[in-house]
Formats: sequence, C-alpha cells, structure tokens
Amino acid sequence: MKAAHFGRPSYFCGMKYIRLTEEQLVELQQEFVNFLATQSITAEEWDNLKTEKPELAEEEIDIFSDLIWEGVLTKVEYLENISAQHMHLFRCDKKEMQLISVKVLNPDIDLNTKEGFGWFKKNWQSDFIEYLTAAKAYSEDKNVDKFELIRKGAVITKGELYQWFDQIIGE
Repeated sequence: MKAAHFGRPSYFCGMKYIRLTEEQLVELQQEFVNFLATQSITAEEWDNLKTEKPELAEEEIDIFSDLIWEGVLTKVEYLENISAQHMHLFRCDKKEMQLISVKVLNPDIDLNTKEGFGWFKKNWQSDFIEYLTAAKAYSEDKNVDKFELIRKGAVITKGELYQWFDQIIGE
C-alpha cells in the first residue's frame, strides 16, 4: 500500500464545512468510490486503511465531504430560513446576497404550520406584516457565507417564495 496519497494536501488545514452524515455518505457511495479512485485507492486499500490507519480514513472522508459541500454551495441560488414569525429569503447573486425579510407581528401565528402560513397568504398586505429588503456583499468566500446560513437553519430552495415577494415588492 502506498501511503503517500493518503495524507491531506499541505493546503488543507481542517474542514472547511462539516462532515457529511452517514446517510449522506451512503447516498453518495458511488461518488466516494470515484473520489478514492482519483487518488488511486482501491477497495482493498480502503478497507486496510479503515482498520490500520482510521485517522487517515477519517481525513479522506473529511476531504470528500468538503468537496461535495463546495460543489453544492457553488450552485446555490436561493436559501430560506423560516421560523414562527420570520421569513428570511435570500438570493445569492454573483457579488452579493439579497435578502427579503418578512416579520409577522401577530404572536398567534406560526409560519411553520399549515394554518399559520395560510393566514399569512391571506393577510400578507396587512399591518401585521413588516417587510425589509437588504443586500450584503460576500466575505472572502461566498460559499462559506452560504454555508453559515445553512448552519443557522436555512435550506436550499428553488426560490419560488423569494421570486414571488420580489415581484410584489418591486411593483
């Protein structure tokens, strides 16, 4: 077994994002096999690595996880973070992130429920709703900025809500 290709590249100083879950790794099994193949690691070598040098196997999983996250985050155009009384809708442009923030002032409404969201759809123009728009330039690494929003509860979407609000607000 050639140990040279199992170490982290010198530029790699810890994970940039987070390790994929066991479920995600199972789902991406073929991609992981391809990843190992690009490093000339055979199935037999991988099995040996897991038992003889588990810390190096863990590093390979970390590197793979970061590569997957990087690929996913590069394609992200819209993120949503919806809580009981707030919607934060993001559009990820090339140079900055656009935000449409919606605040429900009625404490009896929970946007995470079917009833609460139904109330919102009927009352989106009422005095019980506040809107705010903003734009923010990315930091050095826009994918890290997107990832931080995901860590805080945002989910990747196709942007239907953002686009609807953008059309309404823009009129």
